[in-house]
Amino acid sequence: MSVQELADRLEIDDLLTRYATGVDRKQWDLWESCFTEDAYIDYTAFGGTSGSVKEVRAWLEKTLAGFPMTQHLVANREVCIEGDTATARSMFFNPMGVPNGDGPHKLFLCGGYYLDKLVRTPAGWRIRERVEEFGYNTMTQMVIQPSE
Repeated sequence: MSVQELADRLEIDDLLTRYATGVDRKQWDLWESCFTEDAYIDYTAFGGTSGSVKEVRAWLEKTLAGFPMTQHLVANREVCIEGDTATARSMFFNPMGVPNGDGPHKLFLCGGYYLDKLVRTPAGWRIRERVEEFGYNTMTQMVIQPSE
């Protein structure tokens, strides 16, 4: 691999991590910085929405406000770079705390894949298209205490 290919892979890896960090911290400007302005996002495989970055951001802000605990783990990245474009398939595992009345939270688990089309921009690599691929989701009897 050339130095440029290694640098591109590291930058794409950081981009995918920044995405997960933005979601979990509910830092929506950070999340939005991962996408091109004209990006298309499709979360319908898990019953979510699809649309532009602004449309999906509004939906995420409202929806994830109901989850006091989220953790988005992104791993097993398959990246194919061709000049200034790339594709990536990344596995995700998302445990999320679901309110359970006045008691501890139930843990909701889901997993699948992000199918991404990426582009190199003057500001660095960005996601131009993200489509979720369903793997599984389930409610468990595990309970967690919300963090302070």
